[in-house]
Amino acid sequence: MHIADVTGYALSSPIEPPQDREFHGGTRRLLKRDVVLVVVETADGTRGVATAGASSSAMREYFQGDSQGTFADVVSGPVADALEGESVAAITDAHDLLRAADLPSGDETEAISAIDVALHDIRGRQLGAPVYELLAEDYGTDPDTELPLYASAGMYMEPQGYVEQAEVIEELGFFGYKYRPGIGVEDDRRTVELLADALSECEPMLDVHTWWKLGEDYGREAVRDLVAHAGEHGAYWVEEPVEPDDHEGYVDLAETGTPLAGGESEQSPDGLVALGATGAVDFLQGDVRHHEGFTGCRDAVEFCRGRDDIEFVPHNFGTWIGLAANAHLVAAAPEADLVEYPVFEDDPLFDAEPDPGMYPFDLAFDLVEGQPDVTDGVLSLSDDPGLGVDVNLDVVEEYPFLEGPWTEFHYDED
Repeated sequence: MHIADVTGYALSSPIEPPQDREFHGGTRRLLKRDVVLVVVETADGTRGVATAGASSSAMREYFQGDSQGTFADVVSGPVADALEGESVAAITDAHDLLRAADLPSGDETEAISAIDVALHDIRGRQLGAPVYELLAEDYGTDPDTELPLYASAGMYMEPQGYVEQAEVIEELGFFGYKYRPGIGVEDDRRTVELLADALSECEPMLDVHTWWKLGEDYGREAVRDLVAHAGEHGAYWVEEPVEPDDHEGYVDLAETGTPLAGGESEQSPDGLVALGATGAVDFLQGDVRHHEGFTGCRDAVEFCRGRDDIEFVPHNFGTWIGLAANAHLVAAAPEADLVEYPVFEDDPLFDAEPDPGMYPFDLAFDLVEGQPDVTDGVLSLSDDPGLGVDVNLDVVEEYPFLEGPWTEFHYDED
């Protein structure tokens, strides 16, 4: 394919008014969510899309205040310079061009990820085939297009608030309810107990990637005790219970017998496989938007293939474009079937009370035309070519980029 144009659009979805969420030792203020929309067009007019910067790989946005919006300048600048006018016979040829482009530090993997997804979208459109069929041919699998979803939701609430939200998620048919604790050791323990009593069909999951940033009460022994407590009460997994690069910490916590999940914050595909190789995680969470696209995630998928002790379950947190991309991977990948569905406020797919969404992120829905096909917690992928989504370019005018961090953490000692 001959690449004619590469453009990055920095977009922001404001949270108005800003929301303050109290956690143990401080307050988190939510201001907006940023998305970089990446659009690649070939000489024959075929357009492929991807998103970047919609989540916080390696915690860059969470604790350093950086905004991902400027990544659009990298896409429209050095990434475009490296690719426009080039003909690539294989998608990996574009990877090679980007590796030779001397991109800014930290941006190479993000750039390869977005371009890989967009080029797969283009390849599928040109061939009249969904991306999952292209991937299934590589994996030697029969694609499964009916994919159970787990809901990624709760954040910093009173224990009963998590329960009320989880009950709505269960009523909507989701496989699991993933929530973010961090409200103090005793309240975190209480939340685990309440959810174990309240849920009968829906699996409770803990995403605890901030425990290690929330003060002295979340020291190593307290975290170990909480992980063990969650396992004793039937938690499906505990996700990122230690800092992303603390593989020894994962190994130590695995001794509790509680299933562990991790990988979204690994900074490379090799790091993802290295985490899996520790034997400490039961669920390996690659993400096509952060681990060099469909191509980069393949080693992690193949690492999990044929093993009884580890399963590939992609991380997905952002827009419906990201949902589609990771769902196509799961549809084709051997022995994978579960997809993460982030639930934001006023999600047009759900009419439920109380609203189970974490916070507003209207751009997540408005970025595409139409809606994903979700019924009783199951996502059905169509046989439309490419990713099967059409981008709504009106968002470029409707959601202008807003400078500054998307979230702020204010600690009591400050």
